[in-house]
Amino acid sequence: MDIKKLRSDFPILQKEINGKKIVYLDSACMSLRPKQVIDKINEYYNEYPGCAGRSVHKIATKVTMAMDEARIKVQNLIHAKEKDEIIFNRNTTEGLNMVAHGLPWKKGDRILITDHEHNSNLIPWLVLQEKKGIKLDVVPSNPDNTFNINTFENLLNSDVKLVSMAHTTNLDGHTIPAYEIIKLVHDHDALVMLDGAQSAPHMPIDVQKLDVDYFTFSAHKMCGPAGIGVLYGKYSLLEDLPPLIAGGSTVKNATYTTAEFLPPPDKFEGGLLDYAGIMGMGAAVDYLQNIGLNEIEQHNIKLNQIMTNALSNYEEITILGPQDPKQRGCTFSFNIKNVDCHDVALILDEVGNIMIRSGMHCVHAWFNHHKINGSARAAIYLYNTEGEVKFFCEKVEEIIENFK
Repeated sequence: MDIKKLRSDFPILQKEINGKKIVYLDSACMSLRPKQVIDKINEYYNEYPGCAGRSVHKIATKVTMAMDEARIKVQNLIHAKEKDEIIFNRNTTEGLNMVAHGLPWKKGDRILITDHEHNSNLIPWLVLQEKKGIKLDVVPSNPDNTFNINTFENLLNSDVKLVSMAHTTNLDGHTIPAYEIIKLVHDHDALVMLDGAQSAPHMPIDVQKLDVDYFTFSAHKMCGPAGIGVLYGKYSLLEDLPPLIAGGSTVKNATYTTAEFLPPPDKFEGGLLDYAGIMGMGAAVDYLQNIGLNEIEQHNIKLNQIMTNALSNYEEITILGPQDPKQRGCTFSFNIKNVDCHDVALILDEVGNIMIRSGMHCVHAWFNHHKINGSARAAIYLYNTEGEVKFFCEKVEEIIENFK
C-alpha cells in the first residue's frame, strides 16, 4: 500500500483546521471518502439524473445499467452466488430490521445475540420480544470480551430460530469465529445473520464459504456515501421474506384487492432509491478492491500494534477487549484513569486535531452491565499513517501525565 498516494485521493486530508492537518481516527463511525467516490456521485447528478427501471428513455436506461453494475460489484466484493441476492437499502440498521420484521415468528421462538451488540442488533429484538413473544438470549463473552464458543453451544437448542451477531464488534474490534458458529447453528436447523458493518470494510468476505444466511453492511464505513447499505440473503430465503417497505417498484401488478410482488431484489427496494449513493458505493467497492482487503486488514493491525505497544504498559490505561491487537483489527478502545472519555476526545481534538469517538458507541447495554460510563475509541483505516498513530500516542501520554 502506497499510503502517501492513497491519502492524496481524500480531499479532506489536504485541508487544515486552525493551521494544522487533521488526524482522523473515527473511521469505525464513518470513513472518509476519496475523490473517486465523490466524482461518481456528481456524475449521476451532472450526466444522467434519471429514474432507474421506471422510464425507458436514454437517461433512465443509463441509470438502470449503472445500478446493475453497482450490484454486480457488491456481489463480487462479498462473493455472493447471484447478483439478485444483493439488496440496496439505507444502512446496516435497515438490513437487520428487514430480516427481524420479515421472518415468521411465533411465541417462544429464541434469538441468540452476543453481549456486545450495537443497538441496531439489540433493539429490534426487544421490540419483537414485546410484540411477538419471542425470547431473546444473550451469549456472555469471555472476560477479555472474546467469543465464548462453549457457552454459545450450550445455549443452542431446537427453540433457536435465528442467531444474529456482529461479525466484528464496534466496541473493541473483536471478530467472532463465524465459520464455527454458523456450522453449529445450521446443525440445529436455525438461521444466521451477521452484522458486517465493521468487517466488510476491513477484511475479505466470502458469504458462500461462510455459508451465512443473511449479511448486512453500510457504505459509509467503507469509503462510500452515507445513507446506502446492503442486505445479502440466500436467494431461496429472500424469495420467502416479505418486504419491510412495500410500494412503488416492488410489484409486477396490482388491483384494488391484490398485489403480485416482483422477485428479489426488486420487491425489497420500494420507492425511489438513492441512485447517486448506490453508484458511489460501487465506486467505493472498486476503490477497496484495487487496494486489496487483505492489505487493508494487515495495515490496520500494524498500526494497532504501534498503539498497543506505546500505551498498554501505562497503569492508567485500560484497553477494552483482547490485549492482542491482532484480535482488535482497526480498533483501539480505551479509558484513562480519572479522565472522562469525552474529555479525552475533546483534548485530543483541541491540541492536535486528532478526531476519535467517545461515549458508549451505541453499545449501551454492555457498558451499563459493566458499570462503565463509556470509552474513547481510536479507529484506524487505510489512509492512516504510522506518524499519525505515534502522534496520537504522544498526546494520550501527555493527557496521562497532566492528570496524574
